Amino acid sequence: MTGIIHYGAGNIFSIINCLDRCGERVLMISHPDRLKKVERIVLPGVGAFDRGIEYLKKTCLYQAIKDESEKGKPILGICLGLQMFFEESEEGKQNGLGLLPGFVRKFPKEIKFPVPHMGWNTVRFYRNSRISNKIPAKSSFYFAHSFYAIPQDKKIISGTTTYGIKFASVVEKNNIIGVQFHPEKSAKNGFILIQNFLKI
Repeated sequence: MTGIIHYGAGNIFSIINCLDRCGERVLMISHPDRLKKVERIVLPGVGAFDRGIEYLKKTCLYQAIKDESEKGKPILGICLGLQMFFEESEEGKQNGLGLLPGFVRKFPKEIKFPVPHMGWNTVRFYRNSRISNKIPAKSSFYFAHSFYAIPQDKKIISGTTTYGIKFASVVEKNNIIGVQFHPEKSAKNGFILIQNFLKI
């Protein structure tokens, strides 16, 4: 069973539908005690960094997610969820979860592309990994974001995307997996990626 952190993220029902298509049971998580009942966690996200972190702290999920991650429970961060894995963001003043060292930055004006980055773009997977199994090394996924993560440890970057600049669109470190795109909106490739996560 997979737990979805429920804090009003706009893409949550699309994720539920995707997991349902995979035959996965889903538990909505709005209290830390429920995290103990699931085998893996999805941290979705559309919106502001501070608002997301503040909600996690208000509901005591902030520390609970960190605790479950330290126990080795697989956790998938999607879009803002990926960004909240890191220590801080230019978007706000709140500290991130700190599961991964690094920070989040806004796309610079110099890229001369519209921000937010909206629509389909190519992800180039660097290496075979659990999350990209059976997905072509260059595949299209759906993006919707204005900020991107800069991991301190470049070895955790397993996929990149170019939008004026090259940025980390997939990160993996042991049980922690983050994707900047929306797999639940990315047709076949996104469905396969979710299936791969469910096998972890």
